[in-house]
Formats: sequence, structure tokens, C-alpha cells
Amino acid sequence: MQEETKDDFKRELGLLDGTMLVVGSMIGSGIFIVSSDMVRQLGSAGWLIAMWVLTGTITVIAAVSYGELSALFPKAGGQYVYIKEAYGRLVGFLYGWSFFAVIQTGTIAAVGVAFSKFAAYLVPAFSDKNILYEIGSFQLNAAQIVSIVTIVFLSYLNSRGVKNSKTLQTVLTVIKILSLAGLIIFGFFAAKAEVWDANWANAWSSQALDTSTGTWLPISGAALISGISAALVGSMFSSVAWEGVTFIAAEIKNPKRNVGLSLFLGTFIVSVIYTLANIMYLSVVPLQEIATAESDRVAVVASQYIFGSIGTLIIAVMIMISTFACNNGLIMAGARVYYTMAQDGVFFKKAAKLNEAKVPAWSIWAQCIWASALCLTGKYGDLLDFVVIIVLIFYILTILGIFILRRKMPDAERSYKAFGYPILPAIYIIVASAICLALLYTKTSTSGWGVLIMLLGIPVYYLTKSNIKK
Repeated sequence: MQEETKDDFKRELGLLDGTMLVVGSMIGSGIFIVSSDMVRQLGSAGWLIAMWVLTGTITVIAAVSYGELSALFPKAGGQYVYIKEAYGRLVGFLYGWSFFAVIQTGTIAAVGVAFSKFAAYLVPAFSDKNILYEIGSFQLNAAQIVSIVTIVFLSYLNSRGVKNSKTLQTVLTVIKILSLAGLIIFGFFAAKAEVWDANWANAWSSQALDTSTGTWLPISGAALISGISAALVGSMFSSVAWEGVTFIAAEIKNPKRNVGLSLFLGTFIVSVIYTLANIMYLSVVPLQEIATAESDRVAVVASQYIFGSIGTLIIAVMIMISTFACNNGLIMAGARVYYTMAQDGVFFKKAAKLNEAKVPAWSIWAQCIWASALCLTGKYGDLLDFVVIIVLIFYILTILGIFILRRKMPDAERSYKAFGYPILPAIYIIVASAICLALLYTKTSTSGWGVLIMLLGIPVYYLTKSNIKK
């Protein structure tokens, strides 16, 4: 297996850069928002922490499993390459199709929308209530413009070369980690025993909040499964995009070692931060207030308890930094997938070219245009449901691909093997499959559409099959 690839990328990223890309791409706006809805769905401190621990555990298992694949195929495109090698061109194309149509661009759009919503705390004119243009049922608001401007700016920065974007990613991610750590530490100092005791009084009493009456209703059986599924959408969405470092493997020094190590370190750091943040929320904010936080901004409520009236501005700035760094990482990594697809003849030919800065600029701008279009929908919640179901399906297929490739390529050099194989990868496949089935059952209207978009790639593949390089 050759270390260098024909794409002639520059290997300018080290272990720190890879780890910061993983952390920066994972931590966006979710940890500041989604816990509110998770509490509404399950109604107890125990269930809330259990969901975050479960999400963190299976995320780390998936990441260390990917390490084997990243060592086997240390080239641009990452997950797309793994899926294509395991299942063939059609399934590889379906991943690339879904990645461009929904997964990466939808995530970029959702994170951009979150950035603009919190920017409105500092500049009220940026609010989504500031309607700039209206025609029929369509309304163009200031928040959408702000989202698009940030995506365009970061796309431009990434089109100028990997060095500037990697520096921005590392600096902003370090600031993000330190500020989150600071929030957690100050939160524990501000903790109140009576709040903590009250929140944990009935730690495993599952209940759902009736938002129309403000009353809690006990849930069990199918209703509990539905609540768990809905809650996991938030925590799982907050924990995706870690695989982005595999897309830029061709630009990482010693990728056979550093890609897998970046995956483990990054997902482990984020999982610990997420769990501690939620424990902090429970130590300063009554459960009822977590569930009923305005616009689900539970971090704002917590920060107000910790810092007083200035807490809102502190969280707004933190989320702006967090989402900005998140989108920089997503934009940097995503374009490498379209580049590799184009090299295989299943994406626009121009996407297969590198510019003078040795980055796939055309792919970056194509991604920018579609993500900007998705920003115009402004439907953050629907984007989450669309993204999570498809991401999980391809995570499952990729990890199942480890088993397939060990049979197909038994003699290939494997400088790193999946930790805990076959037990841990099998556990991930089972748990993630159960979550997918539960999502399809309980959120058919959104998750079902996500799966339909993925399957629409099948006729597109056969219509464009004549362009595939033999």
C-alpha cells in the first residue's frame, strides 16, 4: 500500500491538527442546546446522563474501529473509500451522494443557522425575525444571510490552502475547549446542593413533558422507546462529524498512525466534555427549567445562574466561536470526499482538480453553494433528523466493512487493528442498528425522508454510470 497518493496533496497536518479537527468538527452548537429537549423526552437526570454516556461510548467504539480502515487506506476521501472498497462502487456512490445532498452540507447549514441565532444576541439586527425580503410563503431573514456569509468566508479561506485553515481550526478549537472547561468548572463552583438533590431525587423515573399543560406524564414501553429515540437524536447529532479527519488523510503526516490516534483522542475528549457539561447543568439548573429553557438554550440558563445577567453574552460568544470552528472543520474535510468521488468518475469532473494551493477548490465551492441553499430553509430540527439517520446507517456499514475487508483482503498490511475486534465493533453495529430502527419507527416523517433521499441515489448512479472510469 503506497503512502503517497496520486492526488499530490501536501502532508502538512500533524497529530495535534488531526485531533483538533476531530474535536472542532464535533463540538458545534448541540451541547449548548439539545439537552433541553432530551429532558422533555425522558424527564430525569439519570436518563439524561445515560443517553450522553451511551452516545459517548458507542462514538469512541466507532472511532477506534475506523482506525483500522484509516491505516489500511491512508488516502483522501476516507469513509467514502472504505465503503467503496468493502461494498463496491454503487454503495460508495450512495454514501457520496448522501454526503453531498444531506450529511455534510446539511450539517454545515444547521451549524451556520445556530451561529447566526446566537450572533443576534450581540447584534439584534442579525435576528431571524428581521425579515429582509418576502415573496409568497418564502421569507429571507437576516439570520440566513449571516449563515451564508460565514459559510462563504470559510470556504474562501479553505480554498486558499490548508495551512491557514488548519491554524484557525487549532486556535479556535483550543479556545473552545478552554471556554467549555471554564464553564464547567465555574458551574461546579456555583452548584447548589438543593438543586442537585432535587434533580436526582427520582433519577430513573421516565416521564415526558406535556408542553401544552406543563405537566409531566409517566412513560414506559413503546412511549419510553420513542422518548429514548427522540433524545438520542440530539446527543448523536452533537457527536457526529468525527470521521472528517479520515477525509484529509492524504494531508496528514504519518497517516497510518496519526489518523487513528486523532480519532480516539478527539472522540474521547469530546465525550468526556459532553458528559461533564450535562452533570454541570444538573448541578445548577432545576430539571423543570432545563426542559423549558427558551428556544432550548439550556447553556444560557446555566450561564445566567453562574455569571448573572452577563451570562447570556458569554454563552453567545462561546457558541459563535464553537460553531465557527465547527464549520471550518466541516468545510475543510468535506470537499476531499467530492474530490475523490470525481477521481472515480462519479462526481463533476472539475471537482477532481487541485488548485495552485493544492486544495480541491472547485469541490469547496460546490459544497458552499448547496450548504448555503439549505440555510434558506432554516429548519434546524428537521436537518438534525435527516442527518442523524443517514450518518448512523453509513457508520454501521463502514464498521461492518471491517469484517468484510478482513475476508476480502486477508493478507493486506494492517499496522493498526480495530480495538476489541470483533466484540466492540459488533456491539456498535447492534446498538446503532437498534437506534436506526427506533428512529424510523418514531420519526418516520423526517428520518424516512432522509432514507428516501439516500435511496434516490440509486437511479442517479445508473444514469451516470457511463461516466465511471473502468
